[in-house]
Formats: sequence, C-alpha cells, structure tokens
Amino acid sequence: MLQKFVLFSNRLVVTLTMAVSFSTLSFTQDTPPVDYYLGAYKLYGTALRTALHNIIDGHTVISYDGLYTAFPSTDTKPNGKIWDIYSDIPGGTPAYEYTHGVKKCGSYSGEGDCYNREHSWPDSWLGATNPARSDLFHMYPTDGYVNNRRSNYPFGIVGSATWTSTNGSKVGTNTYPGYASTVFEPIDAYKGDLARSMMYMSVR
Repeated sequence: MLQKFVLFSNRLVVTLTMAVSFSTLSFTQDTPPVDYYLGAYKLYGTALRTALHNIIDGHTVISYDGLYTAFPSTDTKPNGKIWDIYSDIPGGTPAYEYTHGVKKCGSYSGEGDCYNREHSWPDSWLGATNPARSDLFHMYPTDGYVNNRRSNYPFGIVGSATWTSTNGSKVGTNTYPGYASTVFEPIDAYKGDLARSMMYMSVR
C-alpha cells in the first residue's frame, strides 16, 4: 500500500509501505523460475537494490513508435478502451475514452482531443536516451492535454490545485515535506501503479 510519494527531477525519494507476498504472484506466460527472486531474499537497502537490478537487467527493447503497437496488450480496459490513468474513473464513468489507434495526438486544445505516450519518469530526466525512453514498464497511453499539463513535474501531494483534470488529477504546489515546488498528483487509484513504475526505473 502506497503511503506517500514524491519524485524529484533528478533523484527519487519514495516513502512506501510495501507488502509483497511471492505466494500470491502468478504468471500466465514466460513463467520465471521458482527461485527467480532468491538473489534478493532477506536483503535491504543498497544490497536489495543491486540484487533487484541484477535480476531484471536486460529486456527486450522496442522502439518509441512501437509503443502504440504494444499498448493494446498492456493498457486495455475490460470494455476494450484505452486504460488512460489520467482520465479513467475507477467504478465511474470517465468524461471521455479512447480507442487504440484512433485519435493519436497531433495537435490538441483540451482534454478528450487525443492520446499520446506518457513517460511516467519524464523523458527529460533521462536525456531522451534509449532504451529507457521506450521502456514499457513506465510508459502509459494518456490524454495528450493532461500529459502536457503534467509536463516534467515530479509526482507529489498537491495542496491547493492550480489545475485539475476531469478525473481529479491535479497540478499545484507540493505539500509533502522536503520539496516546495510544483508537482503533479494523479488520483489515488493509480498512485501505486506509478510508484511501482518509479521504483522499477530507479532500480533498472
């Protein structure tokens, strides 16, 4: 369960309460060996991070353009629409939805105009370098206008919002101690997903 998270432009500060039960993990394809995480067992701190990096180091690289081809397999809601974490309203009806391959971004002037590829770990923090630039684990198909409003702000906890999306994602000044600049706060339902993406990028 995610308690708090704040991401800084060139460093990561994540305060998490994580409970992982390997017995609940299930794999339907390319099942890893039973001892896949054995090298990280009972480690913590830097040793844990190094062990996890060594376990996940190396992956199939796809192109930046190839993300649009991959998204139907990775980010599709049960109704067949794009799973856009910046517009989705879990258990409710979002203001708009996208279909894969339809209304990909060119120009836009507001929410619902088009969708594009969101670097949850901003591309500018990476220097737009490959293979991180197209790593599917931190890439999400999202509304282009909301993606633009997120800009390259770190994720954080907004006090008074200067802008709010239709699903409740916010831009504003961070209230979490240690960082007093502008941040982007997604809705609670997706903070865990994004925190795991941030952890993955930091370790990978």
